[in-house]
Amino acid sequence: MKDPSGWFITGTDTEIGKTFVACALLHAVRRTGARALAMKPVAAGFDEHGLNDDVERLIAASSFAAPRTLINPYGFRAAIAPHIAAEEEGRIIDLAHIDTALKRLQSLAEIVLVEGVGGFCVPLGDTCDTADLASLLGLPLILVVGMRLGCINHALLTRQAIAARGLPLAGWVANRVDPAMARFSENLATLKVRLAAPLLGVVEHGTTPEQAALTLRLPG
Repeated sequence: MKDPSGWFITGTDTEIGKTFVACALLHAVRRTGARALAMKPVAAGFDEHGLNDDVERLIAASSFAAPRTLINPYGFRAAIAPHIAAEEEGRIIDLAHIDTALKRLQSLAEIVLVEGVGGFCVPLGDTCDTADLASLLGLPLILVVGMRLGCINHALLTRQAIAARGLPLAGWVANRVDPAMARFSENLATLKVRLAAPLLGVVEHGTTPEQAALTLRLPG
């Protein structure tokens, strides 16, 4: 693998399988023998026990347990847009703090995957968003495309936003979130032509992250 430190996992929207694909990629990395961790810098939606499903799934798929304060520096109770959740709790999301946490995780593992929140341009405060976070962390991006009606437009707009920031797109994953999507093959073919980045794999609906890992290839 050309990049020894990891990737930033972003998506075309919320609820399109970023965490699932991140877990699959963790398993794929671990199959190479590398020690891998995942980070969810910002998460919204915690249960009465103080747990977030995405964070727990990433921890379970990692090579070993790392401090939760590093894995999830900012967790908010309500499952709402993070900048609104932060404002309601009287907190500020500090991107520099997230960068510091990432560096500490990188000192513990060979590969660290960083999963964004929502899509690529979700606000994290009055003056910053997830695109700013991706720029600061400096990792190549992997784009998860939720394969459903409208995905071509969402994917191409996200690709343009990534390019506008001057960030490298290491590849993309087609995640079949809608198994009944009409003309799936035709949509996939269009994305292959227009997205201008390597297709790392197609994740079939109903598979486990461990199964999906066998169908994905790592960038490099």
